[in-house]
Amino acid sequence: MENIEIKARFPDREKGIALAKSLGASDEGTLHQIDTYFNVNRGRLKLREIDGVEFQLIYYERPDEHGPKTSRYEIVPVSDPQAFKAVLDHAIGIWKVVEKKRELFLLDEVRIHLDRVTGLGDFLEFEGVIQSEEMRNATQAKVERLTHQFGLAPTDFVRGSYSDLI
Repeated sequence: MENIEIKARFPDREKGIALAKSLGASDEGTLHQIDTYFNVNRGRLKLREIDGVEFQLIYYERPDEHGPKTSRYEIVPVSDPQAFKAVLDHAIGIWKVVEKKRELFLLDEVRIHLDRVTGLGDFLEFEGVIQSEEMRNATQAKVERLTHQFGLAPTDFVRGSYSDLI
């Protein structure tokens, strides 16, 4: 699977929530997420715990650049996260743990995340899911339009993942 992604510092969380709603995005609620990153030679591998009830193993590769970037990813549900985490810790080791509170909005195929990351502050992410090759350019345009609507400047963009900032 692929998406077009932008991550940026965004200190005005309430403004972001109001703007997402004004654009017609559906409010999907607040999620508490803990991402445990593991040592890997390529890409990133993390176990995501969502509200302590949903668990996913996520592998992704994306360039560490400012602005829009394409991310390729795979998501696998995990039924026994503690055992899974223990096995991966023994086999390859835990690299970092990132905890966040995420306000999630959906606008067509674009996910809008307003994240409060423990120890780092507030951020905004757009993830435009590329549903087909024919939709790639339209999805890219939507993400870029949102970048302007939320008033993001190039200096706001974050190159890597939250794990890189900790």
